[in-house]
Amino acid sequence: MKKQPWGFYGRKEELTQLRSILQRKRWFFLKVAGRRRIGKTSLVQEARAFDDKRPLVYIQIPDSDPSGVLSTAREFYDMFGIKKFDLKDLRSFAASIGTLIEEGNIVAIDEFQYFHRQALSEFASHLQYEVDRIARRADKVKGGLIVLGSIHTEMAALLEDRGAPLFNRITDEMELPHLDIASIMEILRTHADTTPERLLFLWNLFEGIPKFYRDCYEQDTLAATRSDLLKKMFFTSSSPLRNEAENWFLRELHGRYDLVLKYVAAHPGSSHSDLMAHLLTTGSGSDKQIAGYIKVLRDRYRMIERLQPIFAKEKERNGRFYVRDNFLRSWLAALSVPVASTNFKPLDPLVEEADRRLAETEGHGLERLAHTLYEERSRKAVGDFSLTKNISGYWDKAGTEIDLIALNEDDKVIRFGSCKRDAGKLIGGLSLFDGHIERFLERKQGEFGSWKKEKVAISPRLDAGHRKAIERKGYIPQDLNDLSAGLK
Repeated sequence: MKKQPWGFYGRKEELTQLRSILQRKRWFFLKVAGRRRIGKTSLVQEARAFDDKRPLVYIQIPDSDPSGVLSTAREFYDMFGIKKFDLKDLRSFAASIGTLIEEGNIVAIDEFQYFHRQALSEFASHLQYEVDRIARRADKVKGGLIVLGSIHTEMAALLEDRGAPLFNRITDEMELPHLDIASIMEILRTHADTTPERLLFLWNLFEGIPKFYRDCYEQDTLAATRSDLLKKMFFTSSSPLRNEAENWFLRELHGRYDLVLKYVAAHPGSSHSDLMAHLLTTGSGSDKQIAGYIKVLRDRYRMIERLQPIFAKEKERNGRFYVRDNFLRSWLAALSVPVASTNFKPLDPLVEEADRRLAETEGHGLERLAHTLYEERSRKAVGDFSLTKNISGYWDKAGTEIDLIALNEDDKVIRFGSCKRDAGKLIGGLSLFDGHIERFLERKQGEFGSWKKEKVAISPRLDAGHRKAIERKGYIPQDLNDLSAGLK
C-alpha cells in the first residue's frame, strides 16, 4: 500500500483568521502564541498559500546574549539572500526589521519571548520605535510583523503589560490550542486506523500536538504496535522524541521545579496538602518556597493547573493539581526513567515497563478525553447532549467522586459519567457509583429535583455484552467509537 503524503490538518478557524489579516494588504503586527511544537510556524507557512507575493523573512531567536542573537540573525538573513544590513547591536537589528517591513516584507520572529530576558530587554524599546514609525503611515506600508512565542507570561510581559514598550502595539493576536479530536481522527484515518485503543494511546501520549504525529509519520510508527512506536520514537539514540521533554521544559526550569512536576504527573488530582507534604519530606524547601514553585509552574509556564469540582469557587481549598500537557505528564510518569536507563539495562524490558506505566496513565487520560469529546461534540452540534457549562468532575471530603458532570441548563438535564479503561471494572463499579451520585444530589439540597438525570458509563471499547450489562444498571453505554462518531 502506497504511503499517503502528510497534509496540513485542522486549524481551519486559525487559517481563516490569518488569511483575513494577510488580505488587508496593509501593515499589521500579529502575535501568535502557543506551546512548543503546537504548529505556530507551520500555520504561518500554510497561510503563505493565500499571500505568496509578499516575501516572508523568518528569524528564530536563540536563548542567548545579544552577540548570539545578532549572529543568528545574520545567518537567517544570509539564508534569505539579505546582505545589506550591518548588524552591530540590537538597535541596528530592530532597524533592519523596520526597513524590511517598509519594503513590503512579512517578518516572522520566532521564540520572541526571549527578548524578555534582561540581557535582551532593550530590543523591545528599539522595536517600539520602528513599529510606531511604521504605524504612522500604515496605509502605505504593505509589510507586516509576526511574533511567535511559547511562554505565555513572557509574551504577555512584552506585549500586554502597560509599562512595556510594545504595549498596545499589536493589531491582531492568535492563541493556538491543541488540534481538536476531529483533526486527530483525520490523521488516523489517513495514516493508521481509528480504533478506540489507538486513539486513546496516541491522544494520551501526544494530545493534539501536530509535530509529534508528524514525527511518528516520518518514522512509519503511526500504525505500529505500542511497543514498536515507543521503541522507535523514544528509546534509540536517534529517536526524535528522546530529548523532547528535556529540551522543552528542563531548559526553561531551574531548581526543584521538576520535583513538583514529577509528583503531580505521577499523582494526578493531588491536593495542595498532598503536594506540600511530599515536597517537605524530600527537603525541597520551606512552605513559602514550595508555594513559589507551584505558582511559577502554574502561572508562568502553564505546566500545571488547579481544577475545582463543579460549582466550587476558585478560592475554595478543595482544588486538585494536574499536569496540563498530556505529553509532559506521560513523559514524567511513564517514560523518563525507562528511557534514561537504556545505557544500563536491556532495551525490551525497559520498553515493556514504559508501556505498562503508560497504560496506567491512560485511566486519567480517558477522563480528559471524554471531557474533551463531550465539549467538542457540543460545540459542533454533534451527538445527544448540548452543554451550557464547561464539563467538569466532582469530589468532596466525604469521598464522593464523579468523573464527569455535564449540564444542559436550557433543557434542565444533568448527566453523570463514570470512566474506566477496563470495561469489566467499569460495570462492576456502577452500583457504588450510584451512591456517589446520590450524595452529590443530597448535598445540592434538591437543586436538581425537577431536572432530568442521566447516567453514562464510558470505556474505550464496549461490546454487546458490556452494553447490555450497563443498560440493565440504568446507564447509557458510551465508548470512544460512540463519542468520536460524526466529528469532522
